[in-house]
Amino acid sequence: MSLPLEGLSAIVTGAGRGLGRAEALELARLGAAVVVNDYGRPGRDGSGAASATPAEEAAAGIRAAGGRAVAHTGDVADFQQARELVDLAISEFGKLDILVNNAGILRDRMVFSMTEDEWDSVIRVHLKGHFNTTHFAAAHWRERSKAAGGPVHGRIVNTSSEAFLAGSAGQPNYAAAKGGIVGLTTSTALALAKYGVTANAICPRARTRMTEDVFAGFESPADALDPLAPEHVAPLVGYLASPAASRVNGQLLVVHGGMVAVVERPRVRAQFDSKQETFTYDELDALLTAHYAERPEGETFAAAEVLGLKRG
Repeated sequence: MSLPLEGLSAIVTGAGRGLGRAEALELARLGAAVVVNDYGRPGRDGSGAASATPAEEAAAGIRAAGGRAVAHTGDVADFQQARELVDLAISEFGKLDILVNNAGILRDRMVFSMTEDEWDSVIRVHLKGHFNTTHFAAAHWRERSKAAGGPVHGRIVNTSSEAFLAGSAGQPNYAAAKGGIVGLTTSTALALAKYGVTANAICPRARTRMTEDVFAGFESPADALDPLAPEHVAPLVGYLASPAASRVNGQLLVVHGGMVAVVERPRVRAQFDSKQETFTYDELDALLTAHYAERPEGETFAAAEVLGLKRG
């Protein structure tokens, strides 16, 4: 019996640790040959010296389990290094079929205290990093499709976050980057569909070094698999990378602990029409002030409510 991803090759960025590593292991388990990318800096803020160890250890683990894997230790936020990453997959495995973008850093601060560098660095790694690899993978699939005279197998799985959906007070850079990734995903999905390529985004809830503060207090059960373990997220990535997911395109999915939720596109909550050619201030005041007066003052969505979690 063949495996779902047998004969396919994949890139997983940020795959030396945590969520990316779990995803790379799952793709390999399902039969894919994997390029494990990780820049290897130890700090979750992107600080410290780059190291080949995380990527090489993850790739070695895949090979030890009988799979095929090579390591790439470049910075995906660098345009040329992203090109080299895609070229490596093609040279090692003959083609690229799957791209999983996961690399990211955190530099948290309230918007009134955030520096320009803290903003730029997070946007660079998350949003530009996703664009860079997508750009070169998309060009590869477009060329293959033209040569084949029809669709090819191409899958992009991007990593967003519920921080962009619910807000995250101390993460304006991260929330903005993750919202941008959703926009990049839906645009890419429309642009590449005719070539047989799909692009989807996930909002994973996983306990990693990137989220240790977010999930502080949500303790892992002693007698069961942690519902926030990255291993709960990886199977969805494996499915989205497979031929079975050919009809899933331009979607946003929340995933954690045995749950997958498909997020609906935004809907209009209320609509108001002017009684004259255009609105006046008084008319808007009467309509909108009354509308929001019916809702709790300063209504927001607390992170714990959005995540559906209870503190242990």
